[in-house]
Amino acid sequence: MPAPRYRSRTFRRVFVKVPGNRVSLQYKKRKPSKAQCGGCGKQLSGIPRERDVRIKNLPKTMKRPQRPYGGVLCSSCMRDKIKSSIRD
Repeated sequence: MPAPRYRSRTFRRVFVKVPGNRVSLQYKKRKPSKAQCGGCGKQLSGIPRERDVRIKNLPKTMKRPQRPYGGVLCSSCMRDKIKSSIRD
């Protein structure tokens, strides 16, 4: 029987082959949901779907797109925002 904290489906069950030629059951946290655009709510591409611990160790260029509002707005909302700021 697993420890009480692992009985819920908050943790996913992963079978891992360990030394000694045996398969062990490990409990790992689930991945977070995809990042969403602040304007339209569409899923953002170019942002890894990982936990904060893994994202922290990624290089800066892999954390979000290299453009204005990268990681906050999708490309179409970014274009509209830039156009409206130039027009005003």
